[in-house]
Amino acid sequence: MDVQQPSRLGALLREWRQRRRLSQLDLANLADISARHLSYMETGRARPSRPMLLRLSTALDVPLRERNTLLLAADYAPAYRESDLDDDYMGSIRSALDTMLTAHEPYPAVVVDRLWNVLLGNRSMGVLMDGIPAHLLEHQPNVFRLALHPDGLAARLANLSEVREFFLERLSRQVNATGDTELRLLYEEVSAYPAPSGHEDTHHDGASLHRPSPIQVPLRIRTPYGELAMFSTMATFGAPADVTLSELAIELFYPLDDFTANALRSLPLDGA
Repeated sequence: MDVQQPSRLGALLREWRQRRRLSQLDLANLADISARHLSYMETGRARPSRPMLLRLSTALDVPLRERNTLLLAADYAPAYRESDLDDDYMGSIRSALDTMLTAHEPYPAVVVDRLWNVLLGNRSMGVLMDGIPAHLLEHQPNVFRLALHPDGLAARLANLSEVREFFLERLSRQVNATGDTELRLLYEEVSAYPAPSGHEDTHHDGASLHRPSPIQVPLRIRTPYGELAMFSTMATFGAPADVTLSELAIELFYPLDDFTANALRSLPLDGA
């Protein structure tokens, strides 16, 4: 085995342990091994077995994509398949996603990957996509670009400052939790978009005009039908064994008030 590989593997293990804010003793206890053995693996003095690497990955809650990276660094084959959503192998998953999206109409719903690229959406997403220019919709649109780019949904958000702060905080947490380079680049891009210029709906003393809400940061979107207020929930698949499946998330939007619910129910759906 190349002497560089244990060093790279050890550095990766140490990086994940530090990202989870665990001491060597903490991780050793979680993985039911000795702290000395863990120290040897991090310094490259010991080469972990494949089952040991998987055990450490589980203890560290390492995403499946990065578990494969750890295995490859130790000269082992990846443990998790990475499929395309259109593969026959993923047929039942694609069918389930289509069913969920359609069943959620007339409320918007979207499926995103780990980078928040939009893979699928239902017809009701048109209320969010309306007026967004083509350059933000090409290929696979990105949720953060759609929401925060000045040419995107940001121009129609009545509470852009709140949404921007919430979105950037959420993305920052994800970057810190995963160490994903592509997510970090996305954060650097969208955080550099111009900040709101104080045009939001507020009283003269700066207080929001909107009624109190059980959701701290709803989406308040100006539309030709009036201001629509929505919140969202996220759903993921349990016990995934495929990298692609582990990184899928379904975002389901719901009306926050009766006006929004009635407006969404009355809107024509494309293709309906």
